[in-house]
Amino acid sequence: MPEKKITTDSGIEIKQLYCEPVAMTEKPGEFPFTRGVHEAMYRDRLWTMRQYAGFSTAEESNKRYHFLLSQGVMGLSVAFDLPTQIGYDSDHPMSEGEVGKVGVAIDSLEDMELLFKDIKLQDISTSMTINATGFILLALYIALAKKQGADVKKISGTIQNDILKEYAARGTYIYPPTPSMRIITDIFEYCSREVPKWNTISISGYHIREAGSDAVQELAFTLANGKAYLKSAIEKGLDINVFAQRLSFFFNAHNNLFEEVAKFRAARRMWAHITKELGATEPKAQMLRFHTQTGGSTLTAQQPKNNIVRVAMQALSAVLGGTQSLHTNGYDEALSLPTEEAASIALRTQQLIAFESGATHTVDPLAGSYYIESLTNEVEAAAWKLINKIDVMGGAVKAIEQGFVQEEIARAAYEYNKAIENGEKIIVGVNKFTVKEEAKTPVMKIDDSIRVTQSEKLKALRARRDAAKAQACLENIKRIAGTSENLMPAVIEAVEHLCTLGEIADTLRDVWGEYKG
Repeated sequence: MPEKKITTDSGIEIKQLYCEPVAMTEKPGEFPFTRGVHEAMYRDRLWTMRQYAGFSTAEESNKRYHFLLSQGVMGLSVAFDLPTQIGYDSDHPMSEGEVGKVGVAIDSLEDMELLFKDIKLQDISTSMTINATGFILLALYIALAKKQGADVKKISGTIQNDILKEYAARGTYIYPPTPSMRIITDIFEYCSREVPKWNTISISGYHIREAGSDAVQELAFTLANGKAYLKSAIEKGLDINVFAQRLSFFFNAHNNLFEEVAKFRAARRMWAHITKELGATEPKAQMLRFHTQTGGSTLTAQQPKNNIVRVAMQALSAVLGGTQSLHTNGYDEALSLPTEEAASIALRTQQLIAFESGATHTVDPLAGSYYIESLTNEVEAAAWKLINKIDVMGGAVKAIEQGFVQEEIARAAYEYNKAIENGEKIIVGVNKFTVKEEAKTPVMKIDDSIRVTQSEKLKALRARRDAAKAQACLENIKRIAGTSENLMPAVIEAVEHLCTLGEIADTLRDVWGEYKG
């Protein structure tokens, strides 16, 4: 009988037995960083434990942040609602039905103050999952830090700010690619000078994976996007040895434990070579540092408590793969935003891995495994094949414009779902080991009245602000948009004079138009 063929989720064939030694001369903390970006990794410093949270109003989200901080999170991670993500104020007709639903509604500096009430920005690290309007949220954060009396050169955190994956996978873009890339390089330039501890972009494979890609595609398309950002900044005259130190990555963690570990290890090695080829000589500019979130699309509405185990496996893969930061999903997130109980269990999952599993006691614990080393090499080789195809097309922007990336993701998603439907791929509780009746899981509900509350706040804000000064700030942004001048100082001035997120976004819509996918 022929041996059954078994593959990873990316289609890489897995041998029955791995017994051929793989040469391992690399040390952790040294180029090309396959084994980790620090010499001692978690023996010296654990990853940052973040919990992604944001819903309803700034006041409600602030309560959740204080709860999470009291439970031991080491950094905050902010989720924004869809109107905030695509540049509409809460009172805009396009915002109806979406205010506060998948994240917190932020319209102005006053909302930002409420979001971080009694939280000193200089004392924490904040990650903000925001892209098309990332520059406005960064401006709001800087303005609030200044208002708190913080030294902005000491504030730390990350804005996602990765617009290319929006065109390819997620869809929350506003402007066409060229002005969008200009905003990103303006942020690189401004922050390298004024906010040097801020990570200016989190190049995101997470949403590429959520859209249906496999692990190899997630890796290849993410690094290809990163390469495009590097080239864009270099063309603007920025020094790769400076700005590349503040680039970070955001990866997904799925259930195929060993393939995920191999993906993370391969990512570091590949990025080191990409940056070196583009002129980086400083080790910190060659390092791939990354945040991981467990896979939202892997969570099941059926038997939702099974998701606690899925999240634990995924979180372990991130730790074994050397992540710098981690968010663990709530078990109920296939049903609603996480309840406080689910968020607490998710955080405890990280703490159990950190303090009870022993996974943190040595650097790169799976190093030298015949299987892991071989799989790392195979994942890398498959990802390079895709990147080389993209390079031939003219780079990530051209590949997205031609639909190549989108088609590849769609194909992988179709094949994966077909495997689930025909039973080739088993999802516990979904297509095998099912039950007829399930206990109801408590869910979190967001009240539609939040839009009314936010709209009233906006009306009051516009009535009491200096209208002439606000309008002058918006006119200044419009002027700068047509020049090569850096936008960030003007946007910071505008939010300080209570211009709203929607007003700033609309001002630039008037200049650049909207991208129509």
